Amino acid sequence: MQVQLRHNPSFTVARCQLAGGEPVRVEGGAMIAHSAGVQLEAKTEGGIMAGLKRSLLGGGSFFVTTYTAPPQGGWVDVAGVLPGDVVPIDVTPDRPFFLRRGSWIANSHGVQIDTQWGGMANLFGGEGGFGFRASGQGEALVSIYGAMDILDLEHGDQVTIDTGHVVAYELTVRFSMRRAAQGRSIQSMKTGEGWVFDFWGPGRVLLQSRNPDSFQQWVAAAVPGESPREGLGGLGGLGGLGGFGR
Repeated sequence: MQVQLRHNPSFTVARCQLAGGEPVRVEGGAMIAHSAGVQLEAKTEGGIMAGLKRSLLGGGSFFVTTYTAPPQGGWVDVAGVLPGDVVPIDVTPDRPFFLRRGSWIANSHGVQIDTQWGGMANLFGGEGGFGFRASGQGEALVSIYGAMDILDLEHGDQVTIDTGHVVAYELTVRFSMRRAAQGRSIQSMKTGEGWVFDFWGPGRVLLQSRNPDSFQQWVAAAVPGESPREGLGGLGGLGGLGGFGR
């Protein structure tokens, strides 16, 4: 699979170019268009329980659609829900990644996407303790709210990131969660920053320039009488870090 990006970084569309007979797995609702002759098959990918875990815990859809190119090859265009970039992540057997809840939109045939518990820190730092683990060999496409930043941390490097801005990270990276102003809840509230993550290298961390949680709160305030989730039309699950961890 070859990935071509256009309209980036604000309204990115990723075109997945496929060889003859090559499949690509796509999150429900992420497909924009595909070339003639591409065959579709929707299934739960792992059975009913796996589909339930993916939709209820991982923030994805119950069904995953596999698009398979005809003998002459073809393409599939995909995009995320919120405006922003789309990032192809290179996944190898020795470089698996964790993906933020609701960020995964597609992956090549050699990559496995599994719902996985991310640890107690994420349970209190975002939208629940689950997210997606991308493993295998190939590319996983994730949607970014806003523009993308990539941090490559060396041994001994440390960085502090607001929980809502983290999209994905390599499993070699360690992290812990804390208040933005250590030990002082009131100071954290005054700064406008509630919880942050401290990351330690080595490994790669992907960030988004906009925070879905903040957008959710803005919509809720702009639409009186509706809860944040209602105000976003059910997009509340995209906010926060979701599931990260080991």
